[in-house]
Amino acid sequence: MKWTRSASKVLIYAGLALTAAAALTVWQAGRREAAAVASHPPSGQILMVGSHRVHVVEMGCPKGSAPDLVLIHGSSGNTRDMTFRLAPALAEEFRILIFDRPGLGYSDRINATGASIRQQAALLQQAAAQMGADRPIVLGQSYGGAVALAWAVDRPESVSALVTVAGVAYPWATPLDPLYRVTSSRAGSAVVVPLLTAFVPGFAVSRSLQDVFAPQAVPEGYAAHFGPSLTLRRGSLRANARQRANLLDEVTELAPRYGEISVPVEVLHGSADDLVSPELHARGLARNVNSAQLTLLDGIGHMPQHVATEDVAAAVRRAALRAQLR
Repeated sequence: MKWTRSASKVLIYAGLALTAAAALTVWQAGRREAAAVASHPPSGQILMVGSHRVHVVEMGCPKGSAPDLVLIHGSSGNTRDMTFRLAPALAEEFRILIFDRPGLGYSDRINATGASIRQQAALLQQAAAQMGADRPIVLGQSYGGAVALAWAVDRPESVSALVTVAGVAYPWATPLDPLYRVTSSRAGSAVVVPLLTAFVPGFAVSRSLQDVFAPQAVPEGYAAHFGPSLTLRRGSLRANARQRANLLDEVTELAPRYGEISVPVEVLHGSADDLVSPELHARGLARNVNSAQLTLLDGIGHMPQHVATEDVAAAVRRAALRAQLR
């Protein structure tokens, strides 16, 4: 009986400790999320597309005075990734619409599974049309490149040209990153994600940015402008994890249809990109899409829009000329 009572006390104390730890985690996560929103609030307007809120930043020329250009950010990103250098570089020549992909930044998730690249493309196309951009040039970077390709495949009448920048296009052989395997699972989503939001240290965020930009350095002022804390919110972590976990199957399904793309396609990729293989993805598009023109950027890594901005801007201009928009 004494042992039973002692064991009961241990269980009670353990339960109280776990409850307190969970409460602390939720409190700290909420505190960090509130700080992220306060320091990096929405910089554009919120559209209602059906029942979904979509955050869009409009920059550049007035509507109807220049070609429309849609910019789609990559994994873990938001509109601020595109407003740092690329959008300002093109603002005098294009009317630019920059969207938060569903579940990231300030756009709602479409569903609890993360939303497929085709669902995201459909939602962003509707949002662009709502803004009066019926046949924009569509540029997608990294994961956003896959969304842009889905847009061109599924809705060819609603795009005038396509630009992929370090874009994901074809099935790959490497396994899913362990972080995404954990955070995309039910248990990881419930337990690990709040812990990351609440307690991930600043040096881990800095290291992550360094890895994404390698072999180039992270540009001065980028982190402060971009706001990594927005990505570390629980909803964004969950949406991003599910999207990354599902991407391989979605690209595998979409890739056989790239030959249907007939609009001008500009493919840009850094030769030193260790995250998305230029040989597999960029050269593959150049081989399989008759309208694709490939530009390999010597020595550039995964973020050409920031470290080779003028090369990316030049590709957008070529796409506009090829589409006879200029």
